[in-house]
This record gives sequence, C-alpha cells and structure tokens, in this order.
Amino acid sequence: MPAPADAPSADGLLQLIWLASPALPVGGFSYSEGLEAAIEWAGLDGEAAVADWLAGQLHLSLARGDLAVVAQAIAAWSAGDRGRLKALDDWVFATRESAEFALQTEQMGRSFAEWLKLHHADTVERFTGLSPSYPVAFAFAASRAQASVRDGCLAFAFGWAENMSAAAVKAVPLGQSAGQRILARLAREIPGAVAHAMSLADEDRQAFSPMLAVLSARHETQYSRLFRS
Repeated sequence: MPAPADAPSADGLLQLIWLASPALPVGGFSYSEGLEAAIEWAGLDGEAAVADWLAGQLHLSLARGDLAVVAQAIAAWSAGDRGRLKALDDWVFATRESAEFALQTEQMGRSFAEWLKLHHADTVERFTGLSPSYPVAFAFAASRAQASVRDGCLAFAFGWAENMSAAAVKAVPLGQSAGQRILARLAREIPGAVAHAMSLADEDRQAFSPMLAVLSARHETQYSRLFRS
C-alpha cells in the first residue's frame, strides 16, 4: 500500500524521531518542570496522580503555550519570516513565570543551537537576532526535516512526555512499568493537544499556570532535589 501523499519521507521521519529522543544532548532530562516540587507539596504520591497531573499540564500549559509556538514557528521558518520568529521568541521569554522556567528554555535553546551547528552550516546565520528559545530552535530543526506542522508538534510533545515520565519514575519513585503506562496515557492525549495548539491564534496563546509557576519557584529551595533549578 502506498504511503499517503503527506506522509514524511523515511529520512524526515528518522529526523523527527531523533529530535524527540531524550538522548538528544540538550538537557531536557535534567528538568522536572515543577513535578518534583508537586510530589512534595501537591500530593503526587503514585502513578494515577502523576498521570493526571501531567495530562493536565499537557492540555492546560504546554498545548496553549509552547506547543502553539512550535506550530507557528515551523510555519514561520518555512516562510523565512524572521519578524514573526523574533516575536514568537520574545513571547516565550516574556512568559516564563519562574527563574527555573527561564533557565530551562534559554539553556535548552542554546544547547539545541549548538547541536544544530553540527548538522546545518547556516545555523548561526539563521539564528542571528534570536536567543533562541527552545520551542523556536526545535521548530527550526523540524522545518529542516521538512516536517509538517502537525508532525513537528507531535514530536515536540512526545519528547516532553518522555522526559516527564522519566522524571516521575525517578522522583516519586515509580517502577518502569508505571512510567510506561503514564507515557502511554500521554501519547493517547497528545494528538488532541496538538490539534488544539494548531488552532490557536496569537491572542489565544497563554502561559498562565499559577500553581505550576509557584511549584517551580518553590523547587529552587526544595530541601532535596534530583532535578535542576
């Protein structure tokens, strides 16, 4: 049976799998995005509670913020719209609600840009004038893989889900089977989150997640931490 006309090529698909991998040396594995603090202060004491928390974070925070930026930035990179990319990049940094979240998007974006230099000789030129934030840097790589907006967003969201599931396994702690069940739950919910993210206009994007921001800030002084703050 022939592949659908809009299916990615084998090379493009492998690029997206690579981009979604926690093995990518950009440091995503070192952050818990408030989860480690939530385990101590919000009562996340088991698999079901963690799965519900992360599903909520996917839909209420990621889909309405960074995932929407990825969708819009992939299109902007493909169109060569630098003004649009600068506006999206600035929005990401302006909406970080804790020092930890600001550090994460700056450090991961910078590390992603350094990794991209190994594969794309024009990376420095293309990023001139951009910080770049992690979502904007990821969108550049997805556009270079000739990914559709939807496929690029699916890869971004799955990479996030895999990192967060692994963080839960370490921090609760949970067994590997529980981690895989949490990841399966998130994978089922990612397509809906991506569809929502792709539907958002600029005025509909938001990064207002007050409890997540408070927990991220509290994580900076948490007595015992496995993850970076």
